[in-house]
Amino acid sequence: MTTEEYGSAYQRGFGATVRFLVSRGLAYDAALDTAQSAWAKGWERRAQLRDPNLILTWTNSIALNIHRTYLRREPTMQALPEMTLPPRMTSAVIDAKRILNACRPNDRAVLEGYYIEGYKVHEIAELHGWTETAVRIRLLRARRSAEKKLRRPKCAKVQSIKVRQKKAIEWTARAEADKRKVA
Repeated sequence: MTTEEYGSAYQRGFGATVRFLVSRGLAYDAALDTAQSAWAKGWERRAQLRDPNLILTWTNSIALNIHRTYLRREPTMQALPEMTLPPRMTSAVIDAKRILNACRPNDRAVLEGYYIEGYKVHEIAELHGWTETAVRIRLLRARRSAEKKLRRPKCAKVQSIKVRQKKAIEWTARAEADKRKVA
């Protein structure tokens, strides 16, 4: 095959090679590059072509082989999923620990079994050798006890407001006294 024949075959067949590669799943830009490489490689080895009528088929097979070689050599990159670690200590965990630490041992066992471990009332009763009624009563009393221990008494709230008011009055009095000393 002469250089002129190969040049005219290139002009006629380049677009067909690109379309062939796109039909095989390549992106258009990648198909252009691969087709160009295939026709260049065909130019270098045009002496190996036996039948000049099959130049397009021959070049398309070269292009497909180039693409397959590229896929084998290309490192497969996988996007790593975003992995967020949940916080080890949440406010719910802190509150649960505070509540359980404020309870008596039997109350703690009932609350942990029911709310944290997910046991049913009859399972807790069997585990500790109590009746189901006793477990229900202990749950009720344990909740009330924990609430009382952790709830701020109303009188303490009133006392803290009074203390703040007293401090504010004292601070205002000192500020006025300082103003008089300066004047």
